[in-house]
Amino acid sequence: MENISPALLEWFYQNRRILPFREDPTPYHVWLSEIMLQQTRVAAALPYYERFLAALPDIPTLAACEEEKLHKLWEGLGYYSRVRNLQKAAKIVCAQYGGQLPADYDALRALPGIGDYTAGAIASISFGIPVPAVDGNVLRVFSRLYNDPGVITEPAVKKAFTARVMEHQPPEKAGDYNQALMELGALVCVPNGAPLCEQCPLAHLCAARAAGTAPELPQKAKPKPRRIQPVTLALLESPEGFLLQQRPEKGLLAGLWQPVLWENESLSAEETLARLQAMGLDLRGTRPEALPAAKHIFSHIEWHMGGIALRLPAQAAPAGCVWASREALKTTYTLPGAFKAYRKRML
Repeated sequence: MENISPALLEWFYQNRRILPFREDPTPYHVWLSEIMLQQTRVAAALPYYERFLAALPDIPTLAACEEEKLHKLWEGLGYYSRVRNLQKAAKIVCAQYGGQLPADYDALRALPGIGDYTAGAIASISFGIPVPAVDGNVLRVFSRLYNDPGVITEPAVKKAFTARVMEHQPPEKAGDYNQALMELGALVCVPNGAPLCEQCPLAHLCAARAAGTAPELPQKAKPKPRRIQPVTLALLESPEGFLLQQRPEKGLLAGLWQPVLWENESLSAEETLARLQAMGLDLRGTRPEALPAAKHIFSHIEWHMGGIALRLPAQAAPAGCVWASREALKTTYTLPGAFKAYRKRML
C-alpha cells in the first residue's frame, strides 16, 4: 500500500478539532488529557480538564495534592484508579526527574497508569519521538484500511497492526501523524455504524470500503458477561447532614465515600433497620421510605440497588462514618457516579 501519511496529514491540518491540549501540547497537558480520555468522550472531559489544570497546574502540585481534593477534582469522570495512578506517577516524576516527565518512551512506560498507547502519545506529541500511539481509533482505521479480520483485542494482532502503523509514520512528524490517525477514527472512520467514507482522505486506498466490509470491522473478542450484584442502601439524614461511610483503600471505588450500604445483599426494610441499630444508630421515631430501584454498570459488575431513606435525630456518626452537609457534599466529599440516582436527594 502506498504511504498514507501525505493525504492523512493534509486532511488533519484542515479538519482537526481545536483542543487545549493540542494548542499547548506540553508533556503534562498531553498526559493528563490522555488519562482523562481513556474512558471519557472529549466533549465530556474538557470541563474537567480545564478545572483540573486550574487547581493543579503542574506535576509538583499534582504530586502534593491532598487525596480528598484530588478525588473531588475527578468527581464525575469515574474510574478513580486513573487519578490515583496519575498522582503516584507524579510523585515518582518529582523524585526521579525533577518534576518533569522524561523524554524517553521506556521511562514513560514504566510510570504507574501509563501503558503503551499513553507513553507513545506523550513521547510523540510532546517530544517528537517517532514511536507508535495505537488506540482503538487507530486499530479501527487500520483494520478497515487493510480489510483485516484479525481480532484486535489479541496481542499478536495488535502487534501486527502497530507494525503497519509505523510503516507509514514520517519520523519528523510522528506526533501529528499519530494524532491524525486518532482524529480520523474519532470523526470519520467511526465506531458503531457505517464509516463516513465520503469524507475520508484514504477512501481510495481502503480495502474494506472496496470489499463492502467496513461496517463489520474491526473484529473484537466477545466481552465476558457482567456479574449481577444486589446492593442495599440506607440513605440517612440528620440535622448534621447525610451519613457517609468510606470504602476500603483497595478494590472497587477504593477510598471513596458512599451512603451506608451492604453489597451482595438484598435486605428488607426490617433487616436494614436491624443492621443500622447494630451500628449503634438511634432510630427512635423514624419511618423508613423506600428508595427507588437503580442500576449502575461497572466494567465487570452490575449493581442493582434499592433500600430505604430515613430522617434521624442528631447523633454521633458511627466508626468509619461522617455526617456530611449538603455544602460539604458539593465541595469536599466525593460521591461516585454509581449513586447518581440518589444524588438529587442529597444535594
